Amino acid sequence: MPHSNSSVVTEIFLLGFNNLQNIKIFCFLLLLIIFCVTVCGNLLIILVVSYSRSLHSPMYFFLTQLSFTDILLSTTIVPNMLHVVLYEGTFVSFIGCLIQFYVFSASEILECLLLSVMSYDRYQAICNPLQYNMVMDLTFCMKAILLCWVIIFTVILALSVTMNFLWFCGPNVIEHFFCDFDPLLELSCSDPFFLKVEDMILAVPYVLSPFIVILVSYVYIIITILNIPSVSGRQKTFSTCSSHLAVVSLYYGSLLSIYLFPNKKSVKKTLSLFYTVTVVTPLLNPMIYSLSNRDIKQAFKKLKSKMSSAL
Repeated sequence: MPHSNSSVVTEIFLLGFNNLQNIKIFCFLLLLIIFCVTVCGNLLIILVVSYSRSLHSPMYFFLTQLSFTDILLSTTIVPNMLHVVLYEGTFVSFIGCLIQFYVFSASEILECLLLSVMSYDRYQAICNPLQYNMVMDLTFCMKAILLCWVIIFTVILALSVTMNFLWFCGPNVIEHFFCDFDPLLELSCSDPFFLKVEDMILAVPYVLSPFIVILVSYVYIIITILNIPSVSGRQKTFSTCSSHLAVVSLYYGSLLSIYLFPNKKSVKKTLSLFYTVTVVTPLLNPMIYSLSNRDIKQAFKKLKSKMSSAL
């Protein structure tokens, strides 16, 4: 593992996890299975929603975008991580490391934005059902997704411009399984103060604000549900947003946990594994939506029977 304190870093060594000699094959196979299940599960959600006309609604349209984001997040991190686990570390080019960081950051922010848009969709469906079709039309959905992607490219551009002013001269070892923000800054020989400030500023509109939108939406949703006179009516209404609420709790719960341990690398690295590498959000999202959603179950059965008859 070469170190350099005088020249510009062109290659980075990802150290990954230590002391996996005795269980690295088991860890590799486990992560490989989880990765395959994650990708196949999210692809299945996209296929089922695209196939079934009954699922051509804003909620399921945003769900397909969420599944695409989960696939992007997993494929950005896991393949390289499998190499790290199997060979107890791996070299990546510095440019490749930056690209991984940008795509990872974009996936995170896109997930936050999509979850907030989905919460707004549930708010309109439950609190303003008579105006739902007029507000949540195709034009709004396309504009919302387009705005999300514009925001993503803006964030990547802002980070890349600021990152360009840093000088990375070594060491070239990252004690992590992927190129995350803090491990990258530790390689910089320049003062990363402005980049840290920029990161905190960007977190407000792109991470904190979506969370506030979700909270406000669910406050109104809960108030509306409590005003429903019948118990069965309340249960039926709540079931339409229970899947989304579970996904939000998992994602933001694990995400916020990262920042509760800012100075503990081992804990932070383990928590990062849970919220980035298919263990929580990308893996469980399709399971939560498919297991608790009757419409998706029925659409999947129809697709399965049609494929069976075709064969």
